[in-house]
Amino acid sequence: MDDCIFCKIASGQIPSTVVYQDEDVFAFRDLNPQAPEHILFVPKRHIASMAELTPADGPLLASIFTAAKNVAHQLDLEQGYRFVTNVGPHAGQSVFHLHFHLLGGRDMTWPPG
Repeated sequence: MDDCIFCKIASGQIPSTVVYQDEDVFAFRDLNPQAPEHILFVPKRHIASMAELTPADGPLLASIFTAAKNVAHQLDLEQGYRFVTNVGPHAGQSVFHLHFHLLGGRDMTWPPG
């Protein structure tokens, strides 16, 4: 999508601090971190939210989760981390491009928010 900020970041049109990328997945540091480690994982293909996923997206999700697991290991987050997505405005989704937050480096509370 031409006006999607995460599409522009994933394509390199907008600079970011890249943490990981492959042909399908792009991960970068959040500009407004909510934890010492706060990485966003996005598919390079535009998908507005988890609500739009289909069974055909299974391999893409596996790639995102595997990338997140590997980045968490590289960041030495074995003691624990959170990996979450928000779906819709009532859940706090503010950018309508599927993205997952990897949060770590501090104790997490429950329930969130």
